[in-house]
Amino acid sequence: MSNKITYKDAGVDVHRGYEAVAQMKEHVKSTFTKGVLMDIGSFGGAFSLAAFKGMEEPVLVSGTDGVGTKLKLAFDLNKHDTIGIDAVAMCVNDIICGGAEPLFFLDYIATGRIAPEHIASIVKGIADGCKESFCALVGGETAEMPGFYPDGEYDVAGFAVGIVDRAKMIDGSTIKIGDVIIGLPSTGVHSNGYSLVRKLVETAGVDLKEYRPELGETYGEALLKPTKLYVKAVKTAKEVANIKGIAHITGGGFIENVPRILPEGVDAKINIKSIEKPPIYDFLEKTSNLDSGELYNTFNMGIGMMLVVAKEDSEAVLAALTAVDEKAGIIGEIVEGSKGVILCED
Repeated sequence: MSNKITYKDAGVDVHRGYEAVAQMKEHVKSTFTKGVLMDIGSFGGAFSLAAFKGMEEPVLVSGTDGVGTKLKLAFDLNKHDTIGIDAVAMCVNDIICGGAEPLFFLDYIATGRIAPEHIASIVKGIADGCKESFCALVGGETAEMPGFYPDGEYDVAGFAVGIVDRAKMIDGSTIKIGDVIIGLPSTGVHSNGYSLVRKLVETAGVDLKEYRPELGETYGEALLKPTKLYVKAVKTAKEVANIKGIAHITGGGFIENVPRILPEGVDAKINIKSIEKPPIYDFLEKTSNLDSGELYNTFNMGIGMMLVVAKEDSEAVLAALTAVDEKAGIIGEIVEGSKGVILCED
């Protein structure tokens, strides 16, 4: 009789999976809100909408995204506790652009070989992001895929669902000439443009662990800084004024993302001198030698989210944001045009 060949022989150790689940349980449960109906380990996550009975026409808004090649830096630095925040932010920052409030989040982690401590660190980051976004982590999947991912590497993606009354949806349709653009600062590069970032790091021969006085931290710390979550800031702004449009500045930078919320007949005129960029952008600009158009078409360049409001509402919005420690400022205005972005220095 031939020797038996087990699942473990094929590279999958289910016991490591069990250990990973055990280590992540406390992080997952810490995100549970009143709407969560099922415990960890169920085949599906259940969430009650009873709290939203008062809505005339409730609309679910969903979004899914990943972290991209920023993960390579996490592998190089063996630091895995912030990547989960990125996964949450990339999803919830999208759905709040439509006026929705996040309800719940699910994650998917695929790896060549499960390292329970790494998975627990990733899920802790996801849980931290969910709590900051006022949403519950109701489920997920960790897949061990030997031969597909090298040992020590993994991919992370997520899926978020939010809710909004249809009458309060934000779609940019009421934006008009004379409205102002409020910029909410980014923490850094967030989670886009990292294929270029990694190429620049390689070209410049950068040591990711090197402390740089101009950054106030190492290159690695600056580049791994998690994507900022804007749920609280946007919720605060909506409470004091009518927000006409919201743009999440992700892949494609200003040039691709801002026009997505503009109606016909207008442009967004951005004063780039009004934006305070995180110090890491000095390195990216000098190393890449890209012009402004290319930079603002690739990176967030210091602004992670934009709100469009009537000029008369801008003061109230800025005051409300300041009260919650959000350093927002007016960075532009809506002018006559053809759904484009104008970058200027005045």
